[in-house]
Amino acid sequence: MTDWAALAARASFASHRLIGWVFWDPPAIERYAALGVPDGRGYYIATRAAPLAAAGDAAVIASFVSIHPLFIRFSLDQCRAHTTFEDAYRVRNEAVGAGLRLHVPEIVDALGALAPALWDAVDTHPFDARVLFAAHTEWPRCDHDPAVSAWLALNCIREWRGDTHWAVVASHGLSGVEAGLLHDAFMGYPGEWLPRSRGADDGMLTAAWESLLSKGLADEDGVGRRVNAEGMTVREAIEHRTDELCAKSWQLVGGARTEAFCELVEPVGQRLLDHIDRTAGPNWMPAARERRR
Repeated sequence: MTDWAALAARASFASHRLIGWVFWDPPAIERYAALGVPDGRGYYIATRAAPLAAAGDAAVIASFVSIHPLFIRFSLDQCRAHTTFEDAYRVRNEAVGAGLRLHVPEIVDALGALAPALWDAVDTHPFDARVLFAAHTEWPRCDHDPAVSAWLALNCIREWRGDTHWAVVASHGLSGVEAGLLHDAFMGYPGEWLPRSRGADDGMLTAAWESLLSKGLADEDGVGRRVNAEGMTVREAIEHRTDELCAKSWQLVGGARTEAFCELVEPVGQRLLDHIDRTAGPNWMPAARERRR
């Protein structure tokens, strides 16, 4: 019998590596800057949130959860002032096509062949409470470039997982900053790196630590504050529950096709992660990284 939660974790990990590199890709940012956005400011937020941006800043802030609201508002305003979200989405997709052919040319044809089946799976996903996912499904699918089309379908599935993950986090009564502190411990990252990378300031971090302490998920001593064993148990449970719920995605794709997707992407995944390391640094896109034991 297929262990669907384990397969979901494996396929999701491969998806994060296939997708994540473009958010820090210099040629992609240059394409965005060429639309008139100074230095391509806010590229990550504007291009990822483009399908939802028309709903307003608050909707994007609610969907992204862990990223500082002021950075989200700034990024969306930069796009509105200098271009359109439709063009931001278009040039990001053009960068995806160029980047796949540059960095992983050997998978382009096989990836493109998966596009129709992946979109069939996307279109049979339940939309309930997955707002960022739902917004993405209604935007252009780049049928003229099958590899990019497949990438977009996989990105929809990735956003479905993201919506699901944040619902699980919320069900534990955790804020985005608290979730970041727990995830630092889960990944073995330097203390407070994740929430600070998303814009959390000292006041937000102090409040988050105090909340974790009050819930018994962190300890404090003469050295400082740290996530404790109970906090790690909660974070492990969040990850496992996310994998369980996201098994639905890969069941819709199909077991054999999911295995084929993993076997296609896994051999080149480190190459794409190396690109993130070169362009952003060794901690970015934690969902695409092995935990540091």
